[in-house]
Amino acid sequence: MVKIDKLELGEFPLLLAPMEDVSDPPFRAMCKELGADLMYSEFISTEGLIRDAVKSREKLDIYPEERPVGIQIFGHNKDSMMQSAEIVESVHPELLDINFGCPVKKVVSKGAGAGILQNIPLMEELTKAVVNATKLPVTVKTRLGWDDTTKSIVSTAERLQDVGIKAISIHGRTRKQMYKGEADWSLIADVKNNQRMNIPVFGNGDIDSPEKALLYKERYGVDGIMIGRAAIGYPWIFNEIKHYMATGKHLDPPTIAERVRVAKRHLELSLEWKGERRGIVEMRRHYTNYFKGVAHFKEIRKVLVQSEVPNEIFDTLAMVAQKSLTGEIKMMKTL
Repeated sequence: MVKIDKLELGEFPLLLAPMEDVSDPPFRAMCKELGADLMYSEFISTEGLIRDAVKSREKLDIYPEERPVGIQIFGHNKDSMMQSAEIVESVHPELLDINFGCPVKKVVSKGAGAGILQNIPLMEELTKAVVNATKLPVTVKTRLGWDDTTKSIVSTAERLQDVGIKAISIHGRTRKQMYKGEADWSLIADVKNNQRMNIPVFGNGDIDSPEKALLYKERYGVDGIMIGRAAIGYPWIFNEIKHYMATGKHLDPPTIAERVRVAKRHLELSLEWKGERRGIVEMRRHYTNYFKGVAHFKEIRKVLVQSEVPNEIFDTLAMVAQKSLTGEIKMMKTL
C-alpha cells in the first residue's frame, strides 16, 4: 500500500499531473471517475493567492467526488509561500504540493517553478517553511535539474525529505529540455533506490500507453506514475493502464457513445463551475481530443467550437451518439 502520510492510495497509484488550463475541477472529476487515484490542481501563484486574486482563489475549488486532491502552489518568496499554505489549508485538500518543476519562462524568470533548481538551498528553505506553516502533508513536484550539468535530483530529494515532505514526483527532464527529447527515468529510479529515501517516489514523463506504464513500473521501480498530457481528452487512460497491469490485456477503446457521455458530463460540470460563457469557450479545447479517431468529425467539431448556446452543443453531441448507433458515424480503422 502506497501512503502519503496517512493518505492511502492503493498498491500502485496513478496520479493526474497538474496542468495549467487543463486540471480544473471538471476535468479532474472525469479523470477520477475513469480511474485516477490522486488529482492535483492547476498550479496557483502564491502572490496571487495572498492578494486574493479571483483566478487564484477559484483554483482552490474542489468537488467532493474528485477527492483525494492536492492543491499545488508556486512562488519564490518565503512569507508568501507560508501565507499561501495557511490559505490552502482552509479549503481542506488532502495535501499541499509545491511546484518546483514548471519550465515556463514567465514563471522561471521570477525564480519560481523550475527556476528554483538554480538555487537548491533556497528550494530547501522554502520547502521547510511551507512544511512548518501547515498541518497538511506537503509534497513536491520537480525535475532532474536545471540542465545536463546540474542533475542533482538524488541529493535534492534527500534534502527535501529531510525537511519534511511526504512524497516527491519527478519529471524525467531538465528545465532546459522543457518537454523535448525523451524523459530520463533512470535518475528517478536512482532516487527511489536511494536507501535513505523512505517516502513515495512518483515518476512523470512520456507515459502514453498501458504497455509503457507497465514497462516503466517494472524497469524503474517507482511507487506510482503521474500522467499529464496523455490524459488530455482521454481520461480513459487511467482505467486502461490499471486493467492492463492486472490482466495483461487491453480494455476495449471507448465507443463513440462513451466519448459523447464523458464530453457531455465534462461540459455540464464546466458550465456549472465556470458559468455559461467561460464554460462553453474553455471546453472547446477538449473536443478534438475527445473525438480523436472519429471519421469525418471535422464538420461536427466546427459546430461544437463555434456554438455559443449550451443546448445547441448538447443537441450536437446527442446527434453524434445517435448516428454512431446507426453506423452513420464510425471510428476510423486502425492498423
